[in-house]
Amino acid sequence: MKINIVLYWGARLVAAIIMLQTLYFKFTASEESVYIFTTVGMEPWGRYGTGIAELIASVLLLVGATAWLGAALAFGLMAGAIMMHLTLLGIEIKGDGGQLFIYALSVLVCAAFILVKNKREITATLQRARQK
Repeated sequence: MKINIVLYWGARLVAAIIMLQTLYFKFTASEESVYIFTTVGMEPWGRYGTGIAELIASVLLLVGATAWLGAALAFGLMAGAIMMHLTLLGIEIKGDGGQLFIYALSVLVCAAFILVKNKREITATLQRARQK
């Protein structure tokens, strides 16, 4: 039981920390971020929008009651990032050795784990929404 709590919190923290640490690069228009979003045709609005969405996902992940919402948002964002890597960008960007791709995969796996752990709460919320 205790290991589940540690893994759950670990997944939440890893996903949030990875997304939070990339915000500096998105919001300061680092060379890599501008290159990425120019290549996919979303510079600068996509860079700022993604940064804001990742900030929201990170905050939601760190609050117990909303962790699954943050995980859902993070999952969607990282699925999009991975698809961009696989279709337009390539695994390696500007000699990073695939680091950004690995970060995206890591957040995706953490988010999936969090969603699975919150299956009952997600199902209950969806059922309540259907009743309204």
